[in-house]
Amino acid sequence: MKGQDDYVDLDSFIARFGDELKVEGDKYESRLAICKECEHLVSGTCLKCGCYVELRAALKKNHCPNTPKKW
Repeated sequence: MKGQDDYVDLDSFIARFGDELKVEGDKYESRLAICKECEHLVSGTCLKCGCYVELRAALKKNHCPNTPKKW
């Protein structure tokens, strides 16, 4: 996984999005839990699409890039 400073920066970035764009906290945590068990997760990055899973999981419009989707 990335260093702690990287996570702080990503958390700050996500916090700047309006609440209308973000999923609820419990849904976000659920999405991350699924990603943490996925074989395509390496160092916080999804190998299916190249995204940072914390960012993808935070936004309502996003979904798992796997086929079939995991969330």
